[in-house]
Amino acid sequence: MRIKGLIIRILKQFYRDKRTVAMMIVAPIFVLTLLNLIFDSNAYTPKVGVVQVSEQITTKLKENDVKIYAYSTVSQAKKAIVDKKIDGYLSFENKTPAIFLEGSDPTVTKATITMIQDSIKAEDTLKPTVQFLYGSEDMNQFDAIGPVLLGFFAFFFVFLVGGVAFLRERTSGTLERLLSSPIRRWEIVIGYVIGFGIFTMVQSIIIVFYSVYILDLIQIGSIVYVILITLLLSLTALTLGMLLSSYAKNELQMFQFIPIIVVPQVFFSGLFNLDGISSTISWISTITPLYYAADALKNVMIRGLGIEEIFIPLVVLSIFSLVFLLCNVLSLKNYRKI
Repeated sequence: MRIKGLIIRILKQFYRDKRTVAMMIVAPIFVLTLLNLIFDSNAYTPKVGVVQVSEQITTKLKENDVKIYAYSTVSQAKKAIVDKKIDGYLSFENKTPAIFLEGSDPTVTKATITMIQDSIKAEDTLKPTVQFLYGSEDMNQFDAIGPVLLGFFAFFFVFLVGGVAFLRERTSGTLERLLSSPIRRWEIVIGYVIGFGIFTMVQSIIIVFYSVYILDLIQIGSIVYVILITLLLSLTALTLGMLLSSYAKNELQMFQFIPIIVVPQVFFSGLFNLDGISSTISWISTITPLYYAADALKNVMIRGLGIEEIFIPLVVLSIFSLVFLLCNVLSLKNYRKI
């Protein structure tokens, strides 16, 4: 009888907390749908440039379902690689095939090399030479996804810790007492952001240095840019976590945001190749902070690019932080007017 009473009490708790029940049903369905769309997408089709290549080889490449882009000169083809229009190009130097690859993604590199070599193996040619714009033959999958993972963990833990900490400020009554004092709403938000921001800055530096110098993660560009990107992403995660904590009543409800807010960003951050996914869903990546941070981290750590190439992602992350910051100020109106 006592067990029955306990069971009834638990069921009543779930019944009263309809949000938890909905999340237990909706979140798994949502995540499984994303997984299905990503992993059930079409196989990746390499984009290969050809520079004065015979019609036989071009035809063979097309038969292998390779997207062909013809260029008059090697310099044009190399520029197309830099602009991310093709994955590599094939040219001939004194009957010797030369393969030049972008090289930042080992999976794409392997697929491109395989398709090209299969197309020229029937021809009377010498063994092809292989060169890389970025990376090398020794580059492994962890090197490719390392920058994305670096950004993800910086985002995830700051989002969670910042959101839960701000939630406790509300539930403990600290925020209510602050709002009853002469301090303004924007001053409260700025104070919290700077206070937590100092912690996130230290965290960003430690994570970056550990990843690069202890885990030996590939690092071609300036480590200062890596720290800057990670810091801006952490600030975005902090302001977003603070904002969403305003709509949570306890830590459990804060955790419920993870499958809706954090998990989709992992799928669309560049951790998986999205070229085979329909544009009807791939556009989601453009509204997620992690997408811009991961792209900038790859440009610096793998491609060794400078501030010009990461300027737009830095601006976008700054805009995300500013928007979430303003939304935090507005959300405090729900508690007490000053």
